[in-house]
Amino acid sequence: MMKFLFMMIFMIPLCFMKNMFWLVQMFLFILMFFFLNLNITLNNFNNLSYMFGCDMISFGLILLSIWICGLVLMASENLLKIKFYINFFLFNIIFLLIMLYLTFSVLNLFMLYLFFEGSLIPTLLLIMGWGYQPERIQAGLYLLFYTLFASLSLLLGIFYVFNEMNYIMMYFLKFVNLNLYLLYFSMIMAFLVKMPMYFVHLWLPKAHVEAPVSGSMILAGIMLKLGGYGLLRVMVFLQQVGLKFNFIWIIISLLGGFCVSLNCFCQVDMKSLIAYSSVAHMSLVIGGIMTMSYWGFMGSYVLMIGHGLCSSGMFCLANINYERLHSRSLFINKGMMNFMPSLSLWWFLLMSSNMAAPPSLNLMGEIMLINSLMSWCWFSMIFLMLISFFSAGYSLYLYSYTQHGKYYCGIYSFYTGVSREYLMLMLHWLPLNILVMKIDYSMIWFYLNNLYKMLICGIKNMSFSF
Repeated sequence: MMKFLFMMIFMIPLCFMKNMFWLVQMFLFILMFFFLNLNITLNNFNNLSYMFGCDMISFGLILLSIWICGLVLMASENLLKIKFYINFFLFNIIFLLIMLYLTFSVLNLFMLYLFFEGSLIPTLLLIMGWGYQPERIQAGLYLLFYTLFASLSLLLGIFYVFNEMNYIMMYFLKFVNLNLYLLYFSMIMAFLVKMPMYFVHLWLPKAHVEAPVSGSMILAGIMLKLGGYGLLRVMVFLQQVGLKFNFIWIIISLLGGFCVSLNCFCQVDMKSLIAYSSVAHMSLVIGGIMTMSYWGFMGSYVLMIGHGLCSSGMFCLANINYERLHSRSLFINKGMMNFMPSLSLWWFLLMSSNMAAPPSLNLMGEIMLINSLMSWCWFSMIFLMLISFFSAGYSLYLYSYTQHGKYYCGIYSFYTGVSREYLMLMLHWLPLNILVMKIDYSMIWFYLNNLYKMLICGIKNMSFSF
């Protein structure tokens, strides 16, 4: 694991050299293919050291991080054209990637907290440095204070666990069950804000609307997954108390997902609509994790990967329109099929993935999550049905509004898509629809991991009875 970290660190000097923008991007894709060939066995942590390790959850999310960061550079060619602090921009992206890589690969809970918070700084700089409107300062502060306020309790919780257990290695905490109410709330609140859960989601649309395309892609593609990753890690040792309180978060998520889906129909800003749709999808992920079932954990992991690719691609599409029309308003972005018929196909493909049409990863993830939530309580079927229906509704609303109708008469010059943009969209869509063929990997991993844990717990119980 250290070799990949060193490769990223040694890419930093390249950021400050002249005309190295595309070379850095090429190195990111090379790094991605190196990491893809890492030998991961399915039932345990691999590549272990004192600090780093990698299992199936980490592996998928690190791959997603490197892939999205490579595509971020491809989407940000406009900054290169106008030479707007391009060296610092490259450094910021690489530094953010290092923070994300460390978050997903460390085995120590305190280190997880440290890098989880460390990824806030480059994201904040992206929004405040390369954002569009003056409101970006307020959006950045929203992002910072929402996350920091909830994270303080997480830090105190980690200290308490260390004080009680004398270790905070995730690998060992797998066999511990801490039945403490206050610890439970303190450990999960930071991750629920990061997801974000309904009621604490207001920072997300604000941050997305003010962020540049790079900020939006990273926020939607990777940053929201930090919350899901954290929940998957901490729910393992909070099972007993989770059985008593998890219903609260499932109810809030299902009701919130329904309300946010309705809210999507009221949006006139394309980015805002996509951001609210992210909240609706993440509410299903929270619900799945909180059921603490095999299907729930598996579905949340698959949907996180699928949503990361799909949502990032949709922000790319919104930015391609913004670069032409200098507006994200749905009233001005009308009738785009007249100007860019080829792009209309990509709008359709990514929108169909967003509404969980086959063969996308989103469909597999949602089927698993619906399975887990229905087995938890059949009454949740009503809200799952409504969320799925409205998900298709707002995706079609966004597609039909932007592609059809009479185009805005104020457009006086226009240029159609370039090959870089179509390649970028294809690199979002292909993994999203091809990875569904290897869905067995994540399913087998979760099954073996659960089986392994049940065996260990069974052996411990037998020894106690003797």
